[in-house]
Amino acid sequence: MSIETAIDLSTGQPYPYQRVDLVEPDWTRFPGWSGVTAQDWASVQWQRAHCVKNTKQLRELLGDLVDDRFYDDLERDQNERATMSMLIPPQMMNTMVPHFSPGGAGSMTEEFYADPIRHYMIPVFSDRRTDWASHPHSTRDSLHEHDMWATEGLTHRYPTKVLAELLPTCPQYCGHCTRMDLVGNSTPVIDKLKFTGKPADRVGDMLDYLRRTPQVRDVVVSGGDVANMPWPRLEAFLTDLLEIENIRDIRLATKALIGLPQHWLQPEVVEGVTRVATLARARGVSIAMHTHTNHANSITPLVAEATRAMLDAGLRDVRNQGVLLNGVNADPNALLDLCFRLLDGAQIMPYYFYMCDMIPYSEHWRVSVADAQRLQHHIMGYLPGFATPRIVCDVPFVGKRWVHQLAEYDTERGISYWTKNYRTSIEATSEDAMSRTYEYYDPIHTLPAEGQQWWAEHGGLEQSALKAAEVALASRRLAALQAH
Repeated sequence: MSIETAIDLSTGQPYPYQRVDLVEPDWTRFPGWSGVTAQDWASVQWQRAHCVKNTKQLRELLGDLVDDRFYDDLERDQNERATMSMLIPPQMMNTMVPHFSPGGAGSMTEEFYADPIRHYMIPVFSDRRTDWASHPHSTRDSLHEHDMWATEGLTHRYPTKVLAELLPTCPQYCGHCTRMDLVGNSTPVIDKLKFTGKPADRVGDMLDYLRRTPQVRDVVVSGGDVANMPWPRLEAFLTDLLEIENIRDIRLATKALIGLPQHWLQPEVVEGVTRVATLARARGVSIAMHTHTNHANSITPLVAEATRAMLDAGLRDVRNQGVLLNGVNADPNALLDLCFRLLDGAQIMPYYFYMCDMIPYSEHWRVSVADAQRLQHHIMGYLPGFATPRIVCDVPFVGKRWVHQLAEYDTERGISYWTKNYRTSIEATSEDAMSRTYEYYDPIHTLPAEGQQWWAEHGGLEQSALKAAEVALASRRLAALQAH
């Protein structure tokens, strides 16, 4: 990836800031929605019922606006590469090629291929790399969250924080999902992990663990996506969390604020959030919402309206955690456009940009640590300090680290080395957890010729060793869960 910054002649600055008014694209430009009314569009029931779930439905929506070669490309990817099944709400679909006006047959094909949101929501086979489609160190659970389950679905990775995966579904499935091992339906290439416990039992076990683990003060309530949990069940869980004295921070993780804002605008949901936020404030607990979007085009008036509803209901903040993705946002202007659209248009705080995790078939999206460092440099100074996002590398067995915090960096082989200052839940007896280094790997195609040659010669051996390590970790996880 090449990061270049042109100079805007009118300001003399590499990035020309300009406030942009939010616009809801005209959904009737797609043949399949030509008769959809504004009342239908505002309905969460209509949105959920008309999600695009397969190539046939996409063809029915777009018709001849897109050539057959795109549908063939998509079908091949679904059969041979996709780690996530298709699920795209109309709201999210409508932000692709937003300025297109229907013309002749097949006239949208190239624009659709080039669209940044399409690139991560509807990946196709020709997007993927053919030299290194997957890194030799890629794994289904690249962050080893399952290895750190304290109870089923409750990842205790950091000393004072846990991740509660309440359910394994979302209202939309992003192609680069870091939890592709668990979330969504199985695909031809990925047989998904399934929860074994009953939902009520799993939630009860989570709450019991938090009650007897006073060092935990912060709970990220996620999945999947909390928008797919019936509100009464989610409110009951949050109310129980608020009764645990040591819990001081709660974060609700939902992509639906962007992809299905209609959910968070339902009166019964807004009223429920108000009750929970009021209770949290009375008990001195901070409750916020974290969402996920990767491109400025996703921020529309409905997103802004849903965000305002959440802030008015009493949430402390709404923050965005994006992912750096080639073809989507991996250049300074695209990142700054997104940050200002979030901040100016929707009052969403730009919070993190993660480097895309080392899951299978993700190399076409991933950037190197060096490029991530350059991106961080180029976005500094334009946003308020409190709203300047940190670009972070989520290092396996370590956690989030700012991209400049590495200890060493072998740029020829693309191996960065990282340290940490705490033990995860699987390292209670590890003597070297805080003295050793941990590795993260750049995409091989970004390396110099010498580095690419080294991986060509050693990649197979690395993969064999990694698989053996995965088997050992899975055995330890099973033993730990049985002990609980």
